[in-house]
Amino acid sequence: MPSQPSLRPFDIAVALRLVLVPEDRYEPLANALATSTSAVHRSVARLQLAGICGPGSRTVRIDALMEFLEHGVRFAFPAVHGPERSGHPTAFAHPELAAAVGGGATSGGAEPRNFVWAAEGGEVRGESLAPLFSGLTKVATKDPRMHLLLAGVDALRVGTPAQRQAVAERLRQTLQARAA
Repeated sequence: MPSQPSLRPFDIAVALRLVLVPEDRYEPLANALATSTSAVHRSVARLQLAGICGPGSRTVRIDALMEFLEHGVRFAFPAVHGPERSGHPTAFAHPELAAAVGGGATSGGAEPRNFVWAAEGGEVRGESLAPLFSGLTKVATKDPRMHLLLAGVDALRVGTPAQRQAVAERLRQTLQARAA
């Protein structure tokens, strides 16, 4: 009997990168994501099986990706919190996402917490979140667009309902603009 395949956290990064660079070949995609070509190939196969990429293509279906990000990512890949550290800003510590949720206080009057991906020489101090995949900090450092998108995914994983709604709208606009 075959086993049940499932998405992995790294697959989210592959899908986001494919929105930025549609139908990117496997080798450049692997280089951009600091991984192997075979890992990217397996990821694309899982994305196709899940319906996030079209069958036999590397074209991301934005609506399917957004549905998973809005309603499934926080359950499938729950955030793993760690101690306060220095690192790269993620979630609401990312300046563009802070602006998306109103910069400071949210609808409940509470300030969004600062979250970081722990890294030596990081520019922000905050509560650490375990990255979705091992090469995430390398990817975010090399590509500010991916940094924003991956920080947005973290915001969807840790935010309040109002924060998640604001970030989801920001991500949807960004992804649709890139796909157009």
